Amino acid sequence: MNPLNTQNTPIADSELIINSDGSAFHLHILPGKLAKNIILVGDPGRVETVASYFDTVDYKAENREFKTITGTFKGKDISCVSTGIGTDNIDIVLTELDALVNVDFKTRCIKKEHTSLNIVRIGTSGSLQKDIDIESWLLSEYAMGFDPVLNFYAGRDTVADLGFEAAFRKHMDWNPQLGNPYIVKASNELIAKLKNNPRITLGTTISAPGFYGPQGRVVRLNLAVPDINERLPLFCYNGHKITNYEMECSAIYALSALLGHKAATACVIIANRQAGTASKDYQPAMKQLITHILENI
Repeated sequence: MNPLNTQNTPIADSELIINSDGSAFHLHILPGKLAKNIILVGDPGRVETVASYFDTVDYKAENREFKTITGTFKGKDISCVSTGIGTDNIDIVLTELDALVNVDFKTRCIKKEHTSLNIVRIGTSGSLQKDIDIESWLLSEYAMGFDPVLNFYAGRDTVADLGFEAAFRKHMDWNPQLGNPYIVKASNELIAKLKNNPRITLGTTISAPGFYGPQGRVVRLNLAVPDINERLPLFCYNGHKITNYEMECSAIYALSALLGHKAATACVIIANRQAGTASKDYQPAMKQLITHILENI
C-alpha cells in the first residue's frame, strides 16, 4: 500500500482540523510562517533559548506545550518548535508541520509540489554505554522505537531496517506483549552536516514510551523485563550499539521518512545509566550544542 495519501479531493474537516484564524489545530502556526529548517525541542522554555541566538524574530505562536518562534540565523530562515514529551506528541507535530507546507489550507487539497523540511531535534538523554561521557553530545544515526506510532501507518516496512529489528528481537528474546520495536535511520545528509565535532558520538537511540518502567527504572512497580538495561548495551548489529534513551526520536525519523522530510537528533548526555553518574549543570553543554546545530543545519 502506498504510504502517502494521493487523493485529489479536499481533506474532510474532521481529519485535518483548521482553526478559525486559518492556523494548524494544535500548533496554531499559520501557513507561510514555518521555515524549511526546523529545530524541535521538548521543553517550551527551550524555544526562547534557541531563539535568543536568532538575528531576527519574525513570528511567534503558542498553544499548550506547543510553542513556535520563526526567525533568521546568519541568513537562514529557522523555526524552533516545542513538542512536549513523547512520540504521541510527535505524531501531532510532524503531521501538522507537514500539512502546513504540503496541504493548501484554503482548498484543503494536497499540493502538487512537495516541500521537504530539514528537522533536527535537540534534547537531553541518558547513556547506556559506560564510555559515553556525561555532557558529551549524542547524534542519533538510528532510532529504535519502543512506541507503536509507526506501526499504525501504511508503508511501515519501507522505512524500517527489518534486519536490524530481527536481530534485536532475537538478542533480547523480545516479549511480544511489549509490541514490535521499529528502527529507522536518520537523514544521511543531516548526519554528514552535523557530525563533525569532537564532542559528538554517533549512536542508536531508543525512544521509550515512558520515563520510568519503559526506561528500566524501578520506583514502586517492578519491571516485566528486570534486566533490560543490562542486556541492551550488549547488543550490536553491523557495528551499531544501543547508546542512549530518550522519548521522541523514533517517531520523528519514522514519520519524516514516510512524508519525505530529512530528520536528525542530537542530545546532550546528562546521565550515564551504566556508570550511575549525572551532570550537575548541563546548560553550558546544551547552549554549545544549540550553536553547533544552528551553524550547521
